[in-house]
This record gives sequence, C-alpha cells and structure tokens, in this order.
Amino acid sequence: MTRESLTALLVQRLFGWKVRRNRFMTGDEREWIKRERFQPTSSLDAAYRLLGAAKPIDYKLGGSGSGPCWARVMLNGASGEASSDSLPLAICLAIAHALGIEVETID
Repeated sequence: MTRESLTALLVQRLFGWKVRRNRFMTGDEREWIKRERFQPTSSLDAAYRLLGAAKPIDYKLGGSGSGPCWARVMLNGASGEASSDSLPLAICLAIAHALGIEVETID
C-alpha cells in the first residue's frame, strides 16, 4: 500500500471526503484541498487532525531520538498499534489498524 492510498482510505472513513485524482473534496463540491497539501503520513499537523477526527477514547505516542516512534490508539473498543521511523506515519498506521484497515507494508 502506498502512503497516498492509506491517506485516501483514512480521509474517506474519518472525514467523509471524496477522493479525486489530485484533490480531496471536503463536502460541498466547491470545497476541496489539494492532495499535496494534506499528507498525514508525513505531516504531524495533518496526522493530529486525523487523530482528532477519529475521536479516540485513549491514545499514547512515544519514541526516542535514536529509535522508532510508536502510537497506540483506542477507538470505541477497537485498538491499533504501530511503530515507524516517522511519528506521523505511526499515528496513521495505528488509526488504520484500529479501524480494521489491513496495511502490510507502506511504500
């Protein structure tokens, strides 16, 4: 799975956005965001925005300067955990796991 396809699945599930080739339609057909401007797998601000939309019951984030980052998310009884060299990606993967989205590898 690519970062772009993971982002597309998450914005559809959490925000209800429609995914287009180079943009996300955010509701009214006149409102949209370029895909390059909303990249939660690499932007911490965007990852936190997804986390807020997921309305977690609980979450924990961590990491160290020399090791991988990790995220644990609990959503309505379902939980997800992930680790990555990138905290934004770890957050997105943990949310995906909690939502039941199968992600084996990220390209």
